[in-house]
Amino acid sequence: MREYGDVPKLSIIICTYNRAPLLIKTLQSLLKLDHLEQAEIIVVDNCSKDDTEACVKKFIGKHGADVDIRYMMEPMQGLSAARNTGILASKSPLIAFLDDDAIPCQRWITTIVSTFESKPEVMAMGGKIAPIFESKRPDWLIKPFELPYTIVDLGSRIKEYPKQLHPCGANMAMRKLVFDISLFPLDLGRKGDSLLSGEETWLFGQIQKEGHSILYHPEMAVDHFVPAARLTEDWIMRRYYSQGISNAMKSEGLKGKLILVGKTAAKLVYILADSILSRSKGRRLLNKCRLESIRGTLHMILNRERHSAAG
Repeated sequence: MREYGDVPKLSIIICTYNRAPLLIKTLQSLLKLDHLEQAEIIVVDNCSKDDTEACVKKFIGKHGADVDIRYMMEPMQGLSAARNTGILASKSPLIAFLDDDAIPCQRWITTIVSTFESKPEVMAMGGKIAPIFESKRPDWLIKPFELPYTIVDLGSRIKEYPKQLHPCGANMAMRKLVFDISLFPLDLGRKGDSLLSGEETWLFGQIQKEGHSILYHPEMAVDHFVPAARLTEDWIMRRYYSQGISNAMKSEGLKGKLILVGKTAAKLVYILADSILSRSKGRRLLNKCRLESIRGTLHMILNRERHSAAG
């Protein structure tokens, strides 16, 4: 443990909601990491209804003398609210986010801290995310579906994230200075059992607008649990529909709406053309999901217009 008053090199924030057994596995995995003494762990319970609080406090009772760990409750429902609570409570100039069902590799802390220390131009970073499927991987889960399932492998080379890509919330880190720009937007992101997203894309977009570097590091790797309940066609279609809603929520002003409508129309043309050529089950499902995304976007746009007209 650090001496009293010492600032940790890294704040690890784990937000959780009703997944106590998986969370405890994640916490136990942290005990095996190199240089855990350099980090503080902040568990933010987003008002779970299971025994999360009791489980975490039992873990703290057993390991709290050797590990810097805190439990916090965030009553406002939503992943963005929970993350913001963790950010405001953190002591380190570096913040890492880890999902409550993710298992980091042994050098996870070392990789994050050493990269930020050696590369002052880097403002945020992420890495590989490998799936742990609870049941057999479906034959329709083709490459384009991997990102919605938070499966990430951009190769074995350290590099800037390609355009349109950014770190995923299951495994991402940034300098705390990022949040001088903005905290996570409360209207975006998961809330309870909803599948809304977009808060990470919005934040990384702000970082890029400021001209900062976002780095992919293959040694910042985690394994990520994928429950059987999500390995269904119904779930992935709902995931795309929710993504469409999230896309519409991120558009701001008349210009933003016009750009969104233009992109949606172009996407529809592409889907219709690709549907003619699609032969595999995966490609057919992908186009159905893309149409669901469009339906979600249009639903959100129309609802906004109705609310606006109603005053």
